[in-house]
Amino acid sequence: MSSVELNSYVVFGYLLCGFAYLIGYVVAGKNKRVTDILFGFFIVIFVAHTGAILLRWIESYQLGIGHAPLSNLYESMVFFSWAIALALIVVRLRYQTDLIILLGLPAVFLTMASIFLLDLDHKIKPLIPALQSNWLIAHVISCFLGYAGFAVSFFAAILLVLTRTVPAFKRILPDSKLLDEIVYRSILVGLPMLTIGIVTGAAWADYAWGTYWQWDPKETWSLITWLVYSAFLHARLARGWTGDRSAYLSILGFLAVIFTFFGVNYLPGMHSYF
Repeated sequence: MSSVELNSYVVFGYLLCGFAYLIGYVVAGKNKRVTDILFGFFIVIFVAHTGAILLRWIESYQLGIGHAPLSNLYESMVFFSWAIALALIVVRLRYQTDLIILLGLPAVFLTMASIFLLDLDHKIKPLIPALQSNWLIAHVISCFLGYAGFAVSFFAAILLVLTRTVPAFKRILPDSKLLDEIVYRSILVGLPMLTIGIVTGAAWADYAWGTYWQWDPKETWSLITWLVYSAFLHARLARGWTGDRSAYLSILGFLAVIFTFFGVNYLPGMHSYF
């Protein structure tokens, strides 16, 4: 079985898992036995997803052009969805709340499904000269782990806004203080990872192009994203922002993340190969 074929099963698995979570919540509510089974199903799909990434890495070496599977849009989408799934698992283990997974699974599924829906080129190709660097792994992985932290913060922020604006949701959603904590802690992890990604990206740019910063659209929007989440932490720690205000700032930050990852592809720049 090829990595592409395995990814197709992973997409289907995440779809089934999402429906199972939805049905489980409608039928059984917060029954711990049911949620543990659903979470176990999620873990199985995640393990298969991890296997697909490792298999693609092995396939690249079998073709004699071995490199980490992080070099094009197809591979980036696969890894981005993997990183979000990982973050969801960590939050579930830490806070024992499955509603974050219920809200996050559609994002994981859609990100993975897009590799087929958009008919992205899945062929393994040699790295272009600019990508032939050991900085590739450090830069891309740290950025995506940061994005994943921001994604979880976004999911929690959506739930938090719902609990505070729609009284009926208070009965079925986690406590607003818990959601606020997840919003904060996820950004507290995501921002350092994004910082590492920007720093390693600058070092990589100097290696590839002879300059640390060129105000490329990707670089510019990465900086904007960093500033938004830095403003979040400043408002939280220095001004005591919690609840709605911090939730809305988290949502704004994730919109910047989405544009940084997807939107800049429509702008001329040196990151167009993504």
